[in-house]
Amino acid sequence: MKLEYNGTEQVPLGKDAVWAFINDPEKVASCLPDVKTVTVHDPKNFDAVVSVGLGPVRGSFKFKITLEPQEGGNRMNVRINGGGFGSVVDLLAGADLKDNGDNTTTLDWSGAATMRGPVATVGGRVLDAQAQKLIAGTFANVKTRMAGN
Repeated sequence: MKLEYNGTEQVPLGKDAVWAFINDPEKVASCLPDVKTVTVHDPKNFDAVVSVGLGPVRGSFKFKITLEPQEGGNRMNVRINGGGFGSVVDLLAGADLKDNGDNTTTLDWSGAATMRGPVATVGGRVLDAQAQKLIAGTFANVKTRMAGN
């Protein structure tokens, strides 16, 4: 099952501050919804254990997450691979940063996930809603966390 989403967040910080935030694995990890634990391996790679509830399927999924900053400081890609309960999730999310010239930054984000295994059989509507909540929630949390700094 393949799912795709996109959206926009307006962040009340300049582009350099946003870029510094999204290049910090601990700060990015703090934006994932329902995180139980995080293990940072280096400045670009970390693992996260996340609580997941999709219909009757409830438990923890473990993800390997890689930050992939693109040259020029205008785009960050995030690669997420992992799963649980015999299911596999592969997600590529990214955000383009636009300096608005007024000490605010626009994040135009998108994400595409492929899911295989029991989690994909839960039902399209339930899975679609939860995946959208996870991806959109993460970017909304980025905005909220940065605004609080």
